Amino acid sequence: MPNPKVSRPVIVWFRQDLRLADNPALSAAIATGKPVIAAYILDDANAGEWTMGGASRWWLHHSLAALGESLAACGVRLTLREGDPERILRDLIDKTGADTVVWNRLYEPWARERDGALKTCLSEMGIQARSYNGALLREPWTVESKSGGPYKVFTPYWRAASDKDADFELLDPPASITTYVGELTSDSLDDWKLNPSDPDWAAGFGEVWSPGEAGAADRLAVFVKGGIRGYSERRDIPGEPGTSRLSPHLHYGEVSPRQVWMALKNACAEGVDADKFRAELGWREFAHHLLHYFPSLPEENFQEKFDRFPWRDDEAGFQAWTRGRTGIPIVDAGMRELWATGWMHNRVRMIAGSFLVKNLLISWRRGETWFWDTLVDADLANNAAGWQWIGGSGADAAPYFRIFNPVSQGERFDPDGRYVRHWCPELDALPNALIHKPWTASRLELEYAGIRLGETYPEPIVDLGETRKRALAAFAQTKDAA
Repeated sequence: MPNPKVSRPVIVWFRQDLRLADNPALSAAIATGKPVIAAYILDDANAGEWTMGGASRWWLHHSLAALGESLAACGVRLTLREGDPERILRDLIDKTGADTVVWNRLYEPWARERDGALKTCLSEMGIQARSYNGALLREPWTVESKSGGPYKVFTPYWRAASDKDADFELLDPPASITTYVGELTSDSLDDWKLNPSDPDWAAGFGEVWSPGEAGAADRLAVFVKGGIRGYSERRDIPGEPGTSRLSPHLHYGEVSPRQVWMALKNACAEGVDADKFRAELGWREFAHHLLHYFPSLPEENFQEKFDRFPWRDDEAGFQAWTRGRTGIPIVDAGMRELWATGWMHNRVRMIAGSFLVKNLLISWRRGETWFWDTLVDADLANNAAGWQWIGGSGADAAPYFRIFNPVSQGERFDPDGRYVRHWCPELDALPNALIHKPWTASRLELEYAGIRLGETYPEPIVDLGETRKRALAAFAQTKDAA
């Protein structure tokens, strides 16, 4: 039993905020002067369909390991528990006498429902439960249209939500923390088996990524120092390191968007490149805005007319797409990059997504769930909004008749074939003029390049022109049925 004469501790419940710097919940806990208990709860049951995918679990393992080391340097042990948060927090409160629980807010519908019920439960127990904004520049409900409702189009949303001159007062990381000295049982991180094995399909991830707060800080510093120059153009070229690659760090809260914003400002990064990158942060904000007001966004068409869309059941096509075996080089390159690294360049995400939903007529929901399992930056709001944008069914979506031509997209954004050659090395010997359309090469050109279509590299699984016509006809049928 806890000693009533000892100051009652405060529990910091870490979630998608795996950092010490600019962490409002942690700072609030330290400010109480009470002993701190740091806890992470692996809660699979409440997430339902949206339990973390395999790539996300890999990232989580390494991020928690890094957080544990950072907390240990401040004198605090990270307590790991798996199961229902209400039961686990009740147990921690009973064993320690804690009278306060703090956390940073999440915005997934299931998390909001769970956290709301938990606040009520803790309040009835006489326990203070406080939550904070640690994940967004502006919380969803703080930005409203003139009519008092949510925005459904990005440009007016960002006009209302953004202020490039804004100053955010960042919270310093603690040098030390008063820790709870009692004994607490903790799971072993390795026992959670978040890392894949037999086979270890994530073996190459560590060569690309450094999960954790230090890795996020390094990635941000490199981007702000030099990567921001030319960003507005280089971000669309998949063969160059032209993007920030901060998305997984932001999702797991290893860096806050406020830190990113202020890093740009402190570096005096201005002009079209900085504005474009701020707008990308804005799209992240807008996706969370949409998810807050339209919680069915991950499961249901935002535009109801798409409920009548004649999606096809094409399992062979879907499997070819997931394996990077469609015969369309830039699509295959993107899907192979995804499998090898847990990430795909944003321009290629749009191209590969368009191919799935428009050339194959496979529902965006199948693409969404595949990305959810394979992306290290899988984020419910961003993933759902992005796939509905690609499919034409979402808010502020690309018109359905905007069908990406993967050949012309490849020729425009990967003109020398650097990206395709890296991920589809069997095409390496093709000249630039053929690298994005090997099926147009002559027999002699293919022989010279050492390529046998249908053997060393697949023939296209569909005719791009014919499937474009089919997609437009399907959309016309949907409109006529409205």
